[in-house]
Amino acid sequence: MSSTDMSSNNSEQLLRSALQRRILVLDGAMGTMIQSYKLSDADFRSQRFADFPHDLSGNNDLLSLTQPDVIKQIHLEYLNAGADIIETNTFNSTRSSQADYHLEEVSYELNLEAARNAREVCDQVTQQTPDKPRFVAGVLGPTSKTTSISPKVSDPGFRNISFDELADDYINSTNGLIDGGADIIMIETAFDTLNAKAAILAVRKCFAERNISLPLMISGTITDASGRTLSGQTVAAFCNSVAHARPLSIGFNCALGATQLRPHIAETSSIVECFVSTHPNAGLPNEFGEYDQTPEEMASIIGDFANSGFVNIVGGCCGTTPAHIKAIVETVATIKPRVPAKLKPACRLSGLEAFNIDEDSLFVNIGERTNITGSAKFARLIREELFDEALEVARQQVEAGAQIIDINMDEGMLDSEAAMEKFLKLVASEPDICKVPLMIDSSKWEIIETGLKCSQGKSIVNSISLKEGEEEFLAKAKLCLDYGAAVIVMAFDEKGQADSLEKKNAICKRSYDLLTTKLQFPASDIIFDPNIFAVATGIEEHNNYAVDFIESCRFIKANLPGAHISGGVSNVSFSFRGNDFVREAIHSVFLYHAIKAGLSMGIVNAGQLTVYDDIPAELKKAVEDVILNRNDEGTESLMSAALPYTGSGGKETIEDLSWRDASVEKRLAYALVKGITKFIEEDTEAARLNANRPIEVIEGPLMQGMDEVGDLFGSGKMFLPQVVKSARVMKQAVAYLQPFIEDEKDGGEIQSKGKILMATVKGDVHDIGKNIVGVVLGCNNYEVIDLGVMVSCEKILQAAKDENVDIIGLSGLITPSLDEMVHVASEMQRLDFNIPLLIGGATTSKAHTAVKIEQNYQNDCTIYVPDASRSVSVVSTLLNAERKPEYTDTIRNEYSEVRDRVAKRKKSRQLLSYADANRNQFKPDWENYQPAKPAFTGTKVIADYPLESLLDYIDWTPFFITWSLAGKYPAILEDTKVGAAATELFRDAQKLLKKIVAEKLLTARAVIGFWPANKAGDNDVELREPNDETKPLATLHFLRQQIPKTDDLANLCLADFVAPASSGKTDYIGGFAVTTGIGAEQLAAKYQADNDDYSALLVKALADRLAEAFTEHLHERVRKEFWAYEPKENLSSQDMIQEKYRGIRPAPGYPACPDHSEKTTLFNLLAATAETGIELTESFAMTPAASVSGFYFSHPEAKYFSVGKITQEQIDDIAARKNKDPAEMSKLLSPNLE
Repeated sequence: MSSTDMSSNNSEQLLRSALQRRILVLDGAMGTMIQSYKLSDADFRSQRFADFPHDLSGNNDLLSLTQPDVIKQIHLEYLNAGADIIETNTFNSTRSSQADYHLEEVSYELNLEAARNAREVCDQVTQQTPDKPRFVAGVLGPTSKTTSISPKVSDPGFRNISFDELADDYINSTNGLIDGGADIIMIETAFDTLNAKAAILAVRKCFAERNISLPLMISGTITDASGRTLSGQTVAAFCNSVAHARPLSIGFNCALGATQLRPHIAETSSIVECFVSTHPNAGLPNEFGEYDQTPEEMASIIGDFANSGFVNIVGGCCGTTPAHIKAIVETVATIKPRVPAKLKPACRLSGLEAFNIDEDSLFVNIGERTNITGSAKFARLIREELFDEALEVARQQVEAGAQIIDINMDEGMLDSEAAMEKFLKLVASEPDICKVPLMIDSSKWEIIETGLKCSQGKSIVNSISLKEGEEEFLAKAKLCLDYGAAVIVMAFDEKGQADSLEKKNAICKRSYDLLTTKLQFPASDIIFDPNIFAVATGIEEHNNYAVDFIESCRFIKANLPGAHISGGVSNVSFSFRGNDFVREAIHSVFLYHAIKAGLSMGIVNAGQLTVYDDIPAELKKAVEDVILNRNDEGTESLMSAALPYTGSGGKETIEDLSWRDASVEKRLAYALVKGITKFIEEDTEAARLNANRPIEVIEGPLMQGMDEVGDLFGSGKMFLPQVVKSARVMKQAVAYLQPFIEDEKDGGEIQSKGKILMATVKGDVHDIGKNIVGVVLGCNNYEVIDLGVMVSCEKILQAAKDENVDIIGLSGLITPSLDEMVHVASEMQRLDFNIPLLIGGATTSKAHTAVKIEQNYQNDCTIYVPDASRSVSVVSTLLNAERKPEYTDTIRNEYSEVRDRVAKRKKSRQLLSYADANRNQFKPDWENYQPAKPAFTGTKVIADYPLESLLDYIDWTPFFITWSLAGKYPAILEDTKVGAAATELFRDAQKLLKKIVAEKLLTARAVIGFWPANKAGDNDVELREPNDETKPLATLHFLRQQIPKTDDLANLCLADFVAPASSGKTDYIGGFAVTTGIGAEQLAAKYQADNDDYSALLVKALADRLAEAFTEHLHERVRKEFWAYEPKENLSSQDMIQEKYRGIRPAPGYPACPDHSEKTTLFNLLAATAETGIELTESFAMTPAASVSGFYFSHPEAKYFSVGKITQEQIDDIAARKNKDPAEMSKLLSPNLE
């Protein structure tokens, strides 16, 4: 079959026919195959580019011109393996990507010739097997530019390419692909959905100009375990955002292996009506960036996709070869393809998250406060260019419940188009805001279009109408389709705004018919606004406005199927501006009736809506008389009824004590579940008087209540903070009963389910997580023996014997703790223990437990417990004689598989030699860089720092993680599952934090220092005396990455960010040690003495947060004041949490500086212990635990990184440089040692 036979129409028919019958297979990785040819720079250049003045090595796309036979041979190998669809070698053939090689001008030619190469080989193979046509997919890659993300951390509104520039680039590439004979256009590896939307717009424009149509495949990429694209969208949001392209298929490729992609492909399969594709990597890359998954392994996983009915098109991405494709072809050959889903009609919108509106949806709140015409505050902020504060207005709308936010910049004295662009680009950098869809609102089309070019999600355009005639109406609607937006259609025509029911209905019907018949505009993306006008104005003609709107809603629902209805709700109450209480009542009554009539959504202030049933009866009746126009005196009656509420400040909250009417047993259960201590002594005494013996109160109603707590926790209906509060109630009740039990000669003993010993291992002082686990186990009637922190192995094992415990649990946070856990396990084996060993803590993992710990203790089982929520189920299983054997066998087999995988990875992993890594070090341009001099050198002590100064710097997200509540602050407070628990915890934390600050219950101290410094050798930094720079003061010793790097990336070491002595320039390095833990242990002990573990845990968690906040705050002062290399920095707290500042503050023991022993040098330089009271344990943990220490680097290219795996060669070198025993350094750095 020739290329002329494969005309676009015939090709598409053959393609769709094949897809109905079987699963089609894409080819595999082009780059992987090219690498196997080991081409030289001369090969990339060939004769044509022999004298080109720039480096061309690695420009794989250029090979379509300079080595076409290589590319054709790779295509042929994939076709011979059974591939149905060949992708062109054009992933980087856009002008944007070729700019890296200064070859923008050959972009069209690259696409043209790449398509011709693929076309030639496909036609050749198709002629040999005419019953199996092969297809060419012309690939449009993502480019190295992003339209949704700023590459400048200091300027979130900056973009390195515009939407229009990118669309023009894609038009150029698309024309080349079409001219070269592509059957399909594939938008591939889309990591930024706005880039993909620019490509869709370009492709549609090309098709329209050429009067052709080719099938369009769209493939996004999920970048990590978060399940989101790089630009932050979920799978469903991405699918909603690109659905307007009406593609042949939607799918995902690259970044992840098939196993990791499975849930995302499963989700895609259920939410799109087109075909579904996937071409994952050959597993995840190992430490060297290589792919180890065999063809058989990958094919088996892809086969599972197929058998599950997920896919129509499969293939391979990075690391896959013809062997992988052959195995996939054989696996899916007999499996029926997925039957595309049939979805019920819905308006499918998106921000970072999907938001679908269908006939069953509840009323949708559209936030109105980001509209210049409706909010004086927002208008002022935009005019004064206070965009950070304007963003807060948007954030408040989302936090208050707005599911869409309306953004309008129409103002006569403002460059509205520029304001819209800047604001939306800033919104795109705020996940808490841009998670919801946007409504882009303007009376000027050019402003709306600017907004659409800044929105990666599926937005709503507000608005279009027939005001300027049908032609203009349809033209704008067509552009909305091209950009992928739903539309608000105003009830407005050439004669004006519809102000009667008849006009509203007629204009809406006419608009609907035009859109659905002329443009095939999806009815579910049409949202009518039949105009809400003010009532109770005193003008008789206005009295029926609300009724007309409500009745128009009924008409639209009955006669315009699929369409939705919206309106500006605040308009209806305009007559009562200034009386918010009455306006909220009018809104509530109006919405009550309009929603019943079919109103889908409304532009409202999401934070100011009252509940219909809460409106005072007299006011409600007066409002309903006006809204429903029930009598001629409605306006006057409402004015009279409104008088008592002028200046109303809302309602008083009344505590619900109805539960106090229940029996004492039920009251105790209720108090336990709700964590209420107010009546616990009163109710415990009542229960004691009802019982024969005081012990019966514990064994009866209290334990029954705790069983209920355990059941609720186990089923996910209660969360950790609530459980800990329940424990507080239980402890106080038991403490009240204890004297009565002791007064009895035979008071009896509380029977526990088992005895658990817990300890933080020697050298480590961190115990918050351990304490939470202990409380949770105690709540479930396990006896917990907590030995505290820094507990030696000997003490742990002796206590275990003395107490005859059933289980030992070890906890640790710093990396040296891992070795101590190995030692404890070995000693348990040597001393012939026969009880389970549990492992937990921030630095522990399943892999470490399997590889390093479990094999040292074979008498019983060693179990890794990832968090407190798993502790009860693990312990209960281990103490159940029937369930334990099967469970432990499963764990042992699982850990054996982990060890095998790690061994295989280790065997295949090749690190660079230490010498090669040093040769590939990062070399900044020191010649053109002048290091900034600090405001002082030497040290500065900061004593008794005001805690209130730190509050705005607290990052609350880790606080919730400490309590096993997953979610980002502040969004977690609105989470449907854990929001209530998170809100209650946050409220308690704020209350205690206020007390801590007001009463100065914790003390914040710090010492910082700066010293003249230069890089010495490859990996050290030599510090000199502040007052005599000729005298050496100390040397800092750092480690270098040894993992092989690609694309000219350096093997980094922290020393690289300090000017070498050979530069002739004096550089500087800083150091710090801060604590907010002074007083924390004493305060926590006080609460524990009062049987209040909850508050004790809160104290420690808050001290930790304050320490991190103090660190963040001091680093800001360093940048702006003490070192002053960024004196004009103006970052928000969130920006700082996201590390959008210049410079870094790495800490010893963390990824960039994994050597904990560097703290010793740092503490000596700072005199940290003398100046702050912070001490180092033998394992280099800091005490108080709420302490942070580290270094300051100022170079603009300094960044955080992970040293990762290193060789013994580097261990020996750093041991020699530090004059330490190599064995000691090997032990200290064992997690990094290959």
